[in-house]
Amino acid sequence: MAEPWLTIIGLGEDGLPGLPDASRAALAAAEVIFGGPRHLALVDAGGRGQPWPVPFDIAPVLALRGQRVAVLVSGDPFWFGAGSSLAAALEPGEWRAVPVAGVFSLAAARLGWRLEETICLGLHAAPFERLVPHLAPGARLICTLRDGPAAAALAGWLVAEGWGDSRLWVMEALGGPRARIRQGSAADIALPDVTAPVAVAMEPVGRAGLPRSPGLPEALFAHDGQITKSPIRALTLAALAPRAGEMLWDLGAGSGSVSVEWALAGGMACAVERRVDRIANIRANIGRFGLSHRIALHEGASAEVLPRLPRPDAIFVGGGFDEGLFALLPKEARLVVNAVTLETDALLTRLHACQGGNLMRFDIARAEPLGPMRGWHPLRPVVQWSRGPCA
Repeated sequence: MAEPWLTIIGLGEDGLPGLPDASRAALAAAEVIFGGPRHLALVDAGGRGQPWPVPFDIAPVLALRGQRVAVLVSGDPFWFGAGSSLAAALEPGEWRAVPVAGVFSLAAARLGWRLEETICLGLHAAPFERLVPHLAPGARLICTLRDGPAAAALAGWLVAEGWGDSRLWVMEALGGPRARIRQGSAADIALPDVTAPVAVAMEPVGRAGLPRSPGLPEALFAHDGQITKSPIRALTLAALAPRAGEMLWDLGAGSGSVSVEWALAGGMACAVERRVDRIANIRANIGRFGLSHRIALHEGASAEVLPRLPRPDAIFVGGGFDEGLFALLPKEARLVVNAVTLETDALLTRLHACQGGNLMRFDIARAEPLGPMRGWHPLRPVVQWSRGPCA
């Protein structure tokens, strides 16, 4: 095989002294060296140095295909680094990578934490709400941050969310001569002069974390009453059978609660809703659970939006189902439809008769005050039709 023209070099805060021979040789041979200003200074790139464009773009690297090029990234190039972006745009024989210990490994080594049992998140370009599914007593997390002020902002966010007693370790420039670690609770730690690169390790302490079972309480969601109720949502998620990486179409999404729970299970979702007020609730719920990277919100009637959506693995229709919409749905996807009207109930009965699948009716009642005593208050019955992929 020909020698790769591109070398992706993991670089630590100790600069050149911490690099293996393969990285040093690649730097010495490189005609152009890409990296952030800090990285270029650490290896004394001089006139060969080329800073990354802002906003970040790999196009300048690809434009030099065939020349000897080195790219500098922090630590492990494939753990929240630029390595995956570059590799996806290249053939296997065009590049090689030489990693060094990244910030997660360095932080775990300083704290004595088992890295395989630690949640590692890149928050340098993500909202703090990305933490919501992971915050729970007994958990351990390590998070990279955008800049120094973000450390104090994160501590403030934790306090506001009820996790002020959480134990934090704020780590700057790990692995180099400027390394510094400060620790304290989120509520009490003083962080006036944090400098990048920075990561925060934490042990959450506070209220109970987010339940892992389907059917989250309605009170956790912004909604106007148009929400799949908790017990029905648990049954709906069971019928949808979410799997990591799968795509859901949530048509007539209402509050987006089904999309949220699908995404929390590891999937991706397209939430479609035509009402502007409900769009606002869905957007609020996406933000509240930190799922902007997993749920795409589409405003409009389902039939009009479908041609713009990626191929689904599963489809949920919580409102607006009729024969016209059914004719437009891909047959190769799992389908779950919930009905509360007699007209949709009748349609699902006919579809079950000719197409099979599972047809169920859910009658649920909740105990509520009835004068000085209590009585059963029935929820609106729901008829559910579910069908697997069609050949």
